[in-house]
Amino acid sequence: MTTQFRRERHSVTDLRIHLVCVTKYRRSVFTTESLGVIEKSFQTVAKKMDFQIIEFNGEGNHVHSLIEYPPKLSVSQIVNALKGVSSRRYGQAGYKKPHKEALWSPSYFAISVGGASLEVLKQYIRNQEKPS
Repeated sequence: MTTQFRRERHSVTDLRIHLVCVTKYRRSVFTTESLGVIEKSFQTVAKKMDFQIIEFNGEGNHVHSLIEYPPKLSVSQIVNALKGVSSRRYGQAGYKKPHKEALWSPSYFAISVGGASLEVLKQYIRNQEKPS
């Protein structure tokens, strides 16, 4: 398996998160078509902010996305932009939001993901040669 690293002027990174966003009150409002609107708005934001949506899917009341991003962005910046734009576009497309103007719950779940397990990384760090 080859990993594609993000190469920038002063850094080489492979930062990825699994992001889960839930609708307000966990109300089931999404259909296949409305999830398409959400995915398209996520892709638009990603292109504009220079990060990548690697994978996207959802159910009636939440969406999952796998995101690769540069170190200059924080997870909260990414989430704020994704939720804001997608909520606006969702309403503009004529879909009903679960609560007045809010599509999303203010909370989210994000977890970092990578190639090596935690135990492998711990072992690698333990086995580094100590300077003499």
